[in-house]
Amino acid sequence: MKTLVMVPLLLATLTLAGCGRSTGDRAISGGLLGAGAGAAISGLTGGSLATVAVIGGALGAAGGAVTSGRNVNLGRPAWR
Repeated sequence: MKTLVMVPLLLATLTLAGCGRSTGDRAISGGLLGAGAGAAISGLTGGSLATVAVIGGALGAAGGAVTSGRNVNLGRPAWR
């Protein structure tokens, strides 16, 4: 059951981590999405909410920072 929930959330997070035009924008959006996905996973699995959200945020930020705006660009971020 955990795998059925975690795999789609992870794929969605990695896909959406490309939001933004600059590396910083993608890192921020990836971090926010990763933290949200981590919190959702923690809520479903009964894990530590803060720990999993921090781990998800770090992974999402890293994923967003390593993507290229030329390859993955979902438009202007909401905070701009």
